[in-house]
Amino acid sequence: MALPQTIHRLTEKEYLAIERVADGVKNEFHDGEMFAMSGGTRWHSRIGTNVSVEFGNKLRKHRCQPFNAELRLKVDETGLYTYPDLSVVCGEPEFVDDEMDTLTNPTLIVEVLSDSTEGYDRGRKFEHYRQIPSLKEYLLVSQYEPHIEQFIRQPNNEWLLRDTVGLKAKLALPSLDIAISLREIYAGVDFSPSRPQNPPRRRP
Repeated sequence: MALPQTIHRLTEKEYLAIERVADGVKNEFHDGEMFAMSGGTRWHSRIGTNVSVEFGNKLRKHRCQPFNAELRLKVDETGLYTYPDLSVVCGEPEFVDDEMDTLTNPTLIVEVLSDSTEGYDRGRKFEHYRQIPSLKEYLLVSQYEPHIEQFIRQPNNEWLLRDTVGLKAKLALPSLDIAISLREIYAGVDFSPSRPQNPPRRRP
């Protein structure tokens, strides 16, 4: 009878050492396990770029700073390491260590939805994000229609959902004191292709 093999769980230090030398590969990390992050579609990438540009323009002379998907995020309260499509920090950014490549105090997080990660972004991942004390807003951006779901933390720690739909719409962001245009977020995006179907992946 074969003996069960012991699964080696990585420490956070080991994970960061691996991730910091990875060449263009991003992995989430939770509870000792790494999870490879899949690449985005053409429109996911375009929308993510538009999000970075729009927030960058709006916040150029602002007290808040936007960071794109290259900056890693750690949820201190749960131990999740991940890469949001966009993070915004109001005030002084706080990092895990002196490398300053892993943020811990976002004010707003944006995720562009895809078929393979939508359930995770809405569910378990948002459960992790809600544990971040500094987080005030969470945006889920559709890549199949001009539609943004906005979750706003209330004083009683509940989350209020607001839907903004249509290219003519603008989305007010109370945590940043700015508004963004859906026309700019979806600039250059073609909504005519049929929705692809990708199987969901296991997530932390």
